[in-house]
Amino acid sequence: MFNRIILIGNLTRDPELRYAPSGTAVATMRIAVNSRVKQGDEFKDETLFIDTVVFGKQAESSTQYLSKGSPVLVEGRLRERRWEYEGQQKSKFEVIANTVRFLPRRESPTTSGIDDDIVPPEESTELEPF
Repeated sequence: MFNRIILIGNLTRDPELRYAPSGTAVATMRIAVNSRVKQGDEFKDETLFIDTVVFGKQAESSTQYLSKGSPVLVEGRLRERRWEYEGQQKSKFEVIANTVRFLPRRESPTTSGIDDDIVPPEESTELEPF
């Protein structure tokens, strides 16, 4: 079986960092992914909001260097989480990231020159620790 997904989008909020009991860093973030769909003679923009989980050094780097609105490329796999809430079965899909790449922000007159001194770390790849 093959389970791989690649997404490019923008963060909808700052990444949240926590640590597992084993000491492994775990960051969660939500990515807004836009696509254009043709409906009849018109094109309509569609936005998906995808929850993403990142582990280890990439989790720490993502939390340090990314913030709401940051463009990212995420490569990983889909996972379905299931739970019960008030007697009802609930589920959701999320991406378990193997790689998070920091993409450059689009230049605009209001963002030019902001954060020029912050340089993201070199890309590292780390698999899910469990």
